[in-house]
Amino acid sequence: MYMFSPWQAGIVVLIALVIFGPSRLPEIGKALGKGIREFKSSATGEEEKKEQLMTNVTEQPKELPPKSDTTKQ
Repeated sequence: MYMFSPWQAGIVVLIALVIFGPSRLPEIGKALGKGIREFKSSATGEEEKKEQLMTNVTEQPKELPPKSDTTKQ
């Protein structure tokens, strides 16, 4: 995987600073971090749901309680 060098990262930050300005840059970073966090949590949540469904399928069915005759004659 290609990694940024410090010079390249600095140039990207400088360009973002020029385009968005110093007042909007923290807001954009905060929104980007929140989006990444939500994506990660949803991705792991899907895996947990799959695992839970698989364990539910492999479990033995629970016994039903005995029937009680509630109809009076």
